Amino acid sequence: MLGMGSIGKLVAHSLRGLPNPPPVTLLFHRTSMLEQWNDGARELRLTTQGVTEARTGYDVETAIPRRREHGRELGVDSSESRPTSADPYVTETASPEDASKYSDPIHNLILTVKATQTVSALLAVKHRLSAASSILFLQNGMGILEEVNRDVFPDPETRPNYMLGIISHGVTSQSTFSATHTGFGTISIGIMPRASSQTPPSDASSTPYPTSPLRGGLGHRWDAQSRYLLRTLTRTPVLAAVGFAPTELLQLQLEKLAINAIVNPLTVLLDARNGALLYNYSLSRAMRMLLSEISHVILSLPELRGLPNITARFSPQRLETLVVGVAGKTRENVSSMLADARRGQQTEIEYINGYIVRRGEEMGCLCVMNYLVMQLVRGKQIMIQREMLDMIPFMGADTGR
Repeated sequence: MLGMGSIGKLVAHSLRGLPNPPPVTLLFHRTSMLEQWNDGARELRLTTQGVTEARTGYDVETAIPRRREHGRELGVDSSESRPTSADPYVTETASPEDASKYSDPIHNLILTVKATQTVSALLAVKHRLSAASSILFLQNGMGILEEVNRDVFPDPETRPNYMLGIISHGVTSQSTFSATHTGFGTISIGIMPRASSQTPPSDASSTPYPTSPLRGGLGHRWDAQSRYLLRTLTRTPVLAAVGFAPTELLQLQLEKLAINAIVNPLTVLLDARNGALLYNYSLSRAMRMLLSEISHVILSLPELRGLPNITARFSPQRLETLVVGVAGKTRENVSSMLADARRGQQTEIEYINGYIVRRGEEMGCLCVMNYLVMQLVRGKQIMIQREMLDMIPFMGADTGR
């Protein structure tokens, strides 16, 4: 498990609740978290409907990322590796000992960090991943895999197997090692086909699947590690995980992307809970303008060409129904993007509305409304960050000194 946010704690806690549970290793990105774990009860606590359950039996390690500037990973010498606030995930500097301390191969990695932290997190464990490994991305937004391929695994021959997950559970963190399960949902999981130029790693237990364009064509095989991880998650009752074919998972991703592209940025700009978007004519007009662009871009995607019922599924009217339904069910919730913005942290707007803008530009569509919202959210986050950095405490201020 890489990522100890609310979703990471839910998944790790649920896996240890299985009969004959699999071994689960928690990867901490700060040595202070490891010290806090060793000094505490060494357990994860999950509260569901007022009942708190603690689970133990976890292995723990550190995976401290290196600092990155301008898309380049800096070295480990003292002149380059200075802590920086540009990436909140990189709060301390990796040393050569950190990389050599943990070198055992990782067969299955569940990644639950923020989309903006994905590259930094994976670079910290890149030396432990191989073409036989599997990575499950449980994150918001889209376009993350392209960034990972470019910056972390540029060689298709040594690239791990990818799995994507869409989670609808409601979870909030209470402390470093405790969380509250606020709403039951599901996890939709799909195994991504490897590039056609790749030769899958030799494994006698990998069974070829029938020829299908959804499974990478003739001779494509799902790796044994990916199938093991999928089976393990789908037999975990609390997670309610279900497997989907890649094209169906893509459509589910796009539906969630459309919902997040409305609820998340508007709640940031309004500084309000999700329910504030309901029963407001002016906000409904703004939502419909954004959804018109989003629907146009999605319906123009070449990946969806030829699939049945796409026009109705991604029409602006149906997308609006989905948005209103989610806003109604989570009316008392604070969106994750708003929580990040309030802390002055980088949001996932680049992977939500930013993805719509980028894909629209590829097809000659100018998404001015989504571009405007993206810039406003970024601007507000920077404004709050500067305000927090300028908050300097003064001693004896009440005495005039």
